[in-house]
Amino acid sequence: MFTTTAIAEYIVIALAAALLYGMCAFNVLGALQQAGYDGKMYAAWLRRKGNMARSRFTLLAFLIALAMLVLGLCFSFAGIWAAYIALLPVPLFVGLYCTADKKALKVPLSSTARANRIYVLNIVVLAVVCFALVLIGNAASYFAQIGIVTNLRYILLAVVPLLMPQLIRFANVLEKPFSHAKNKKYLTAARQKLDSCRCVKIGITGSFGKTSVKNFLAQILSVRYKVLATPASYNTPLGIAKAVEKEDLDSYDFFLAEMGARHEGDIAELCSLVKPDHCILTGICEQHLETFGSLANIIRAKGEILDGTREGGFAVIGMDENTEKLFGRTEKLIKVPVGEHGECAAIGVKCTPQGITFKLALGILQVECTSKLLGAHNAQNIALAAAMAFKLGLSKEEIAEGIAKLDYIPHRLQPVERLGVTILDDAYNANIRGAAAALDVLRLFEGRKIVVTPGLVELGILEEKENKALGARLVGVDRVILVGATLVTAVKNGYLEAGGDAQKLTVVPSLEKAQELLETELKEGDTVLFLNDLPDIYN
Repeated sequence: MFTTTAIAEYIVIALAAALLYGMCAFNVLGALQQAGYDGKMYAAWLRRKGNMARSRFTLLAFLIALAMLVLGLCFSFAGIWAAYIALLPVPLFVGLYCTADKKALKVPLSSTARANRIYVLNIVVLAVVCFALVLIGNAASYFAQIGIVTNLRYILLAVVPLLMPQLIRFANVLEKPFSHAKNKKYLTAARQKLDSCRCVKIGITGSFGKTSVKNFLAQILSVRYKVLATPASYNTPLGIAKAVEKEDLDSYDFFLAEMGARHEGDIAELCSLVKPDHCILTGICEQHLETFGSLANIIRAKGEILDGTREGGFAVIGMDENTEKLFGRTEKLIKVPVGEHGECAAIGVKCTPQGITFKLALGILQVECTSKLLGAHNAQNIALAAAMAFKLGLSKEEIAEGIAKLDYIPHRLQPVERLGVTILDDAYNANIRGAAAALDVLRLFEGRKIVVTPGLVELGILEEKENKALGARLVGVDRVILVGATLVTAVKNGYLEAGGDAQKLTVVPSLEKAQELLETELKEGDTVLFLNDLPDIYN
């Protein structure tokens, strides 16, 4: 059992099994990547009811075990070769699994250095686990001295797929010290660069509208100044570091940093990196309640931007019942409330399928504004950006000029015309208020109105309640297509309980299936709202 030849055999079989099973890890590694390599978020995905990755691994383990059992019994006449013949199902079913699973992720795994390190570590962990299972099987064969046990001494390798999701998580834990050290060095360089630059730095946070307000402010300020903003939804320390890495910050007048958070302390960390001169707090709601734990925690966390902004700076705040609780933390700042009773506001907003018009109040000044952007919520977002631009010295005419030039932000209520059909691409909208605003915009259009949505996420204990409320808001829409299995039950129940027509409702397993269904149903003049295209980590 422990001869040199036997140990060599165990090592070869364990390595081969590890390499084969490692090929099955790409999609769970992709899910881990989408979770930002956050072990807790990844674990929550694994625990979700109906998790398809877990179900696929269970099926793979069952099929391999069954096939190994059958071959071990059928080829018992082959003597010592029976055990090796019984191993054939491993490469066979792994190959079938990889073929069937290659399109399981909407967002495929990105081959980054960190992902590659985790993949290699996962192979190492798999090899150790496989070697242990091979050793146990051979020990059982050695001591039992029973033919069938000898023929099936490698059958324990069939359980490895059941362990795969957790082994990837363990590999992530092993890799973290390396990434932490590397990221610390990367962030230190970014902090030094931001500390030494002469440009004015503005931090932007809130439960909703961060990316929109950031983009609007960048476009408005660009009427007079040179502006650098973090791209897309880069709102983490590493995202900000990446945004400034290759830029000459002194060549810009302003740097706009979007700041996201899922836990208390996240925004404080971002402020310690950027050290903003001014800040914008767009508003606060229950978004990310799942990770924050309570609305009170969200309010405290968002208020960290007020503590982290330079004394004497402007704090532009979207007024609501939650942000008003933070006004006491603005004593060192110049507070600029934006809203119906604020210092700045969008007044008399008129919405059409062609855009919005409104009167922008900037203190005692007013100016008429027009934008091709859709929805009253965008008028509020524009007002937040305009308030900051006004405080930074732009005239009302320059601000109105910038507003007129505002362009759509990709995947945020972006209209696209295709063969006579209007597509409202709101795929990046995952918050409560944004969903309600998107449905209001949809109702502005003529013709049939269709909604495709998987529901809303990261709402913690409010997830079912808010998704039922979303379902109720869908009543009156001509067609409702719910995507996935994660949240759609609550949306469906809310829709039906509010009097929705069951004949107009369809549940499909994936966005791809929803698109296939639409291709058979769409007619010229229809309008389709794609509301929140969830990453795989939520599905």
